[in-house]
Amino acid sequence: MPNGQKKTAHAGRENIRYGVAFLILLILLVIFLAMNVCIGTVNIPVAEIPKILSGHGADETFSDIVMGIRFPRALAAAILGGALALSGYLLQTFFHNPIASPFTLGISSGAKLVVALIMVASLGYTWSVSSWVMILAAFVGAMICMGFVILMSRVMDNMSMLIVSGVMIGYICSAITDFVVTFADDANIVNLHNWSKGSFSGITWENVVLMTIVTGITTVGIFLLSKPISAYQMGESYAKNMGLNVQMFRVVLVMLSSVLSACVTAFAGPVSFVGIAVPHLVKSLFQTAKPILMIPACFLGGASFCLFCDLLARTLFAPTELSISTVTAVFGAPVVIYIMIHRKKEKAE
Repeated sequence: MPNGQKKTAHAGRENIRYGVAFLILLILLVIFLAMNVCIGTVNIPVAEIPKILSGHGADETFSDIVMGIRFPRALAAAILGGALALSGYLLQTFFHNPIASPFTLGISSGAKLVVALIMVASLGYTWSVSSWVMILAAFVGAMICMGFVILMSRVMDNMSMLIVSGVMIGYICSAITDFVVTFADDANIVNLHNWSKGSFSGITWENVVLMTIVTGITTVGIFLLSKPISAYQMGESYAKNMGLNVQMFRVVLVMLSSVLSACVTAFAGPVSFVGIAVPHLVKSLFQTAKPILMIPACFLGGASFCLFCDLLARTLFAPTELSISTVTAVFGAPVVIYIMIHRKKEKAE
C-alpha cells in the first residue's frame, strides 16, 4: 500500500476513535445527569422528567424537587467539574507536569481562603455578598497563590519539589481558613464548614446562570488558543520559532486557569483531584494530546466525573451527605499514584 493511502487509512482510524471517544463521554454525561436528577431520598421516575421540564402534567412535588434542588445542582456539578478539569489541563500544560492542578499547587486553597474571609466579614456586618464578588475574591486568592508557585518554579528546577511546595501552600491556606471559620457566627458555621470542604449543595438558578457565563466565555477563549497551546507543548524554543510570544502566552494561560479555578471555588469550595485525574484519563481514552480535542474532551470528562461523584456523595450514606472532595479523592488519588509510578518507569527506561 502506498504511503499516501497508509496515511489516509491511519487518519481515518484516528477520526473514528476520536468520534467514539466523544460519543462515550456524551453518553456518560447524559446518563449521570439523568441519574442525578432522578435518584435521591425521593426517587423520581424518568418518565416524569419530560413533563417537569415542559411544565405540563407533572407532579407538583416532583417538579419542586427537580427544578428547585436537583437540576440546578446537577448542572452546577457538570459545569464546575468541566471547568476544574480544564483548569488542571492548562496548569499541566503550563508546568509540563502531569500532576499539576489547582488543588496540588495550592491555588484552590488560596481562593478558598479569600472567599472565606469575605464570607465571614459579610456575616459579621450583615453585608449582602453577590456571586460576582465571590468569584472576584476567589480569583484574587488564586492569583496570589499562583504568583507564589510561579516564583518558586524559577528557583526550583525539580518539579516534584514544586508540587510539594504547592501542597504546603495549600495546607497553610486551609489552616488559616479553618481558623477564620471557627470564629464565624454559630448559626452559619455549619454552612461555612460544608462549603470549605467542597459541596454542590445550595446551588440556585442564579448561580447556574452566572457560572455558565464565566465558564463559557473562558472556555471559548481557551479553545481559541488551541494552536498556541499545541506549539507550547512542543517546547518553548519551538513556540518562539513559530512566532509565539511565550511570556504573554504564559500570563494568559495562568489567568484563564485561575478564572476557572476561582469560579469553582466560589460556588462549590475546593474540589480535589479532578484537575489531575480527568485530563490524564481523557488522554488515555483519546490516545492523543492535541489541544483542539483535549479542551472539549476534558470539559466533558470533568462534567461526567463530578456528576458521578456528586451522586455518590448524596446517596451513598443518605441522609448524611459526604463532601464532594471526599469522593473525588477516592477515585482521583489512585490515578495520581499511577501517573507517578508510570513516570518513574519511563525515566528508568
